[in-house]
Amino acid sequence: MSYTRLSSPRLSGAKRSESRGLILTVLSLSVLVINLDGTILNVALPSIVRDLHATSSQLQWVVDAYIIVLAGLLLIAGSLGDHLGRKRVFLVGLTIFAVGSGLSAFSGSTGQLIAARAFMGVGGAAVMPSTLSILTNVFREPHERARAIGLWSGTNGLGLALGPLIGGWLLAHFWWGSVFLINVPIALVAGVVALAVVPDSKNATAAAPDVVGAIASLVSVSSLLWGIIEAPSRGWTSPLIVIAIAGSAVVAAALVWWERRSSHPLVELSFFRQRRFSVAMGGLALTLFALSGTMFLLTQYLQFSLGYSPFQTGLRITPIALVLIIVASFSTTLARYAGSKVVVVAGMALIGLGLQLLSAVTIHTTYNQALPAFFLLGIGSGLAIAPCTDAVMGSVPNDLAGIGSATNSTALQIGSALGVAVIGSLLNTRYQGRIDVLLASHGTPASVMVIIRSSLGGALTVAQRVGGPMGAQLAFAARESFLAGLDFAVDVAAALVGAAALIVAVLLPARPPN
Repeated sequence: MSYTRLSSPRLSGAKRSESRGLILTVLSLSVLVINLDGTILNVALPSIVRDLHATSSQLQWVVDAYIIVLAGLLLIAGSLGDHLGRKRVFLVGLTIFAVGSGLSAFSGSTGQLIAARAFMGVGGAAVMPSTLSILTNVFREPHERARAIGLWSGTNGLGLALGPLIGGWLLAHFWWGSVFLINVPIALVAGVVALAVVPDSKNATAAAPDVVGAIASLVSVSSLLWGIIEAPSRGWTSPLIVIAIAGSAVVAAALVWWERRSSHPLVELSFFRQRRFSVAMGGLALTLFALSGTMFLLTQYLQFSLGYSPFQTGLRITPIALVLIIVASFSTTLARYAGSKVVVVAGMALIGLGLQLLSAVTIHTTYNQALPAFFLLGIGSGLAIAPCTDAVMGSVPNDLAGIGSATNSTALQIGSALGVAVIGSLLNTRYQGRIDVLLASHGTPASVMVIIRSSLGGALTVAQRVGGPMGAQLAFAARESFLAGLDFAVDVAAALVGAAALIVAVLLPARPPN
């Protein structure tokens, strides 16, 4: 395949280095705004519960509507980048993301917010693979690429760190919509600078994007996540839930069949024959599954159970992200000496240990007692994410960097979406079952019971209105039920991460082939 790069004339060594540093900064800033959105939103969830009266299921849709669309469109966005030019797709994505952020900020209902978040996902799908494919083609020497990917991955962690802090500060001074509005100036600055310094590149022989494959991937991902999110309220044996999850598997199988026979496949299935590519991608997805799902629960735990304000919650989540940034920045260098397998397995083991510690929290646990689990989650994620990403991108030819990075980003986003959906649904199932048992003999009116069962925030709102000893008992029962669900959910996540660590230890090649 022929590879075309569209850029300005060659620069001297010093100017070229300076230009590449600015390009990396712009790409990292763009990734920052995409990741900032998720963690800012997590801090704002309790405010959205209070102002828009959102249920737990609706909260998951506010988070996952963006991720579902993003994950479903990533592959076709990467293909479009290879076909039309990565810089063009990148700039269009930033524009859509900024417009969607503005619409989200001024949503007047949960339905409007979910729709605006889905529109933001279209922009995010164009930005994410473009940044990594541009980076891979700008930094083509393996060691330079590894360092650049380490910094790129660290920026993902920076979004985790800054999101809760900025979101908490904004919520202390403005309404919840400000957590979306902050994206607009960041996207604008990144777009203006990118227009001037980022080179365009594309695959000169790339075929037209596979629209059938794109539709099938979107339907498969959407059906799976819808079924998982709605299962606690509708029942896991509900015909709609069974059809949605089974239908997702059928469409996924049809997608694989189509891609094998397509003359211009959306997914290069040949990539998956390389163990380094496929195992590293699986490890990345499972790491993000655990991290995103746990972050979704922790913001609610810190605010609803421990009683912290949004800004205080942001400060207390910061240790996870800060250590992730620091560790991710040197993890690819560490992998060069110790081998990718050792570093990634160590990271996943630390994540599993952190989840195990977190599953032991009770209603009497203090923040300081839970803090060691936060550090282990951050260190483990920092060790796993960057080496996995480098292993994936190092296995992909430069002229297919758009498809490769889109496939990598799809695994990352599906892992994140499944983390929120599965861990959130496990918590809700256990919470609702526990609260039903605790309140069974109290004769609670059905209309009130619906609010109590919808979320911990809903139960605490009812408890505040009831007041007195009865209100205090309801608040205690709700917090106890929430923590029972949290403990169960993170136990399951820990088991999955542990199993994944064993698979990575057996199958991931220690080093790239010469």
